[in-house]
Amino acid sequence: MSALPITIDAAPLPRAFYARSTLDVARDLVGQVLVCGERQGRIVETEAYIGQADRACHAFHGRTKRTEILFGPAGHAYIYLIYGMYHCLNVVTEAEGTPGAVLIRAAEPLGRGPGVLCRELGLSRAQNGLDLTTASELRILASRCSAGEVQASPRIGVDYAGEWAAEPWRFTIPDNRWVSGPRSTPRRRA
Repeated sequence: MSALPITIDAAPLPRAFYARSTLDVARDLVGQVLVCGERQGRIVETEAYIGQADRACHAFHGRTKRTEILFGPAGHAYIYLIYGMYHCLNVVTEAEGTPGAVLIRAAEPLGRGPGVLCRELGLSRAQNGLDLTTASELRILASRCSAGEVQASPRIGVDYAGEWAAEPWRFTIPDNRWVSGPRSTPRRRA
């Protein structure tokens, strides 16, 4: 694996970074550096999931044992299993009591697609709830190198959410080969 041409800050992103609008956090995470143990990669794709009105958000059905973390303090990892085999890494956003999260879909050169990314990093539900704002094994560091233009497009794989599936809440670095899924024409630029 080759080294990335990025410069990073040593300290994890602070809680205040995550305790903001989920859309702002999703856009601003693109270009930042995901670190898990000794591995690191530049985040190139995210998706926003916003509160109980968003039919694609796990909080849509309310506060449950599974979703409790979404209602807690921002800056924690929310890791869950989908299709009985793939783990997905999200970061909790918004003010405490307001559910929101950003799915990390891809990081260069760690993994393309959320399930692959978690598999490559060895992430599972065992890391669910980790505080990303500390120097834990899992954290996100600020990159001092610009991600360049960030593109917004509809989320992937949430057709069950009806009109919510069309929201342009997926954020990517255009033309980056590590971006997963369809590379359809964007709805608008972020």
